[in-house]
Amino acid sequence: FQVKSENKKTIWSTEEVPEGSEFDDTWDPREKPEYEIFFKQHVGTEDVFFGMTGKDPSTACCEDIVIKIKLPETKYSDITLDIQDKVLDLRTPKKKLLLHLPYPVKSKEGRARFLSDEETLEVTLRVSRKFDFINSS
Repeated sequence: FQVKSENKKTIWSTEEVPEGSEFDDTWDPREKPEYEIFFKQHVGTEDVFFGMTGKDPSTACCEDIVIKIKLPETKYSDITLDIQDKVLDLRTPKKKLLLHLPYPVKSKEGRARFLSDEETLEVTLRVSRKFDFINSS
């Protein structure tokens, strides 16, 4: 069994390295902030009263992931946020969060807002799903 590689010094191929591993740095002493993950789905009357679309309350039918991250004593200008398809990387001077997301997301369609009175960053990401019998729209 031989693996053909473009570079003879390569130990593994890019397919073998999980997305987001370039952000893993175990030596970083910054504290991990508290966070919560919520799943959000768009529901209309056809779902609530008639059950026409076949949606259920499970995460398999959700369209968005909402992540609320507590960042006490942090200013908006101190936050660095990088979203990949499967990874959220947040860094501040005192906190660091590398979060592998439960579902792939559309990283270019996300939005974030900082609630200064609650000292919370709220990140909303659109889930990237293949169409099937549950996810038809």
